[in-house]
Amino acid sequence: MRGGGVRAAVERSWREGGAWPILLAPLAWLFRAGVAIRNALYDRGVLAVHPLGLPTVSLGNLTVGGTGKTPMSAWVAQAMCRRGVRPGILLRGYGDDEPAVHRRLTPEAVVIADADRVRGAAAAQAAGAQMLVLDDGYQHRRARRDLDIVVVAAEQGVPTRLLPAGPLREPRRAMARASVLVVTRKSATLAQATAVATAWSRYARGAPVVLVSLALDALRPVTEASDAGAMRGDASVPLDALAGERVLVIAGIGDPRAFADQVAAVGTQVDLATFPDHAAFTPADLAALSARAAAADRVVCTLKDAVKLGAIWPRNAPPLWYLSQRVVIERGAEVLDALLDRLVARSTG
Repeated sequence: MRGGGVRAAVERSWREGGAWPILLAPLAWLFRAGVAIRNALYDRGVLAVHPLGLPTVSLGNLTVGGTGKTPMSAWVAQAMCRRGVRPGILLRGYGDDEPAVHRRLTPEAVVIADADRVRGAAAAQAAGAQMLVLDDGYQHRRARRDLDIVVVAAEQGVPTRLLPAGPLREPRRAMARASVLVVTRKSATLAQATAVATAWSRYARGAPVVLVSLALDALRPVTEASDAGAMRGDASVPLDALAGERVLVIAGIGDPRAFADQVAAVGTQVDLATFPDHAAFTPADLAALSARAAAADRVVCTLKDAVKLGAIWPRNAPPLWYLSQRVVIERGAEVLDALLDRLVARSTG
């Protein structure tokens, strides 16, 4: 199964230690230098920052994957819809799964996938967007934004090493650009999330902190579809139906173990099949998954995987179900509400 090679070993070393961080340290120093030069050029105005023409909120992270950035981006877009403002969600266009996920979660939004966020913003505005959500926009400094929300995962703690020796995209001090710090948790306790928030706050220069639980939603069936993964919205099953079952969990996301831990916490026996983030499933992958599914009571995947597997899941395999993450604001809801209300005032003023 893919994901078990060098990349998986390196990512595992970020959590568990070992030789890889030491071996990759020289590359991490070069990466740090490149990031520092780029940020300095933006800070000093040498590289231009382009307005996007609409009130804009960016959601991003300092680490690679697994923080809950996509569910939070969808939550912000849905919050704007509830306020009567049509959002445009701008994606970098990496992987076909992200646009499909956002269209599934927020069908009212304009979803644009374009590595050039300035060009994407113009397309979103032409399609009727009244404000913009930059998904994975923290490092995309070319695009001007009114609000920078940085999402970190409690399960990741506060890493110290930059890519490729560690998961950091930028040094921790880059958190100083954040308008809001959001700490998400899946398997971590509220106390652990609070401790991580305190540690990150040292770098955030007084930015308000929001604590979020990413809880598993109800089980929903994945159906075959000609448009690469349309899902049926009805016939949901309560999450506790998994209790006592043997479950094959398919996860091609940034942190598959955290998702598997959530499923296991329901009282299941989990067989985890991991894939790289944004992986395209091959016929060999599907054959292997179908064989493993024969020993399971149920097969469950993430929403990101469901939008890709819906059209190609083998007909002779057991039914495929998906679980998405439900955003629950545990602390700091008033902070987000106030900031989003200001953006609404700007978009409708």
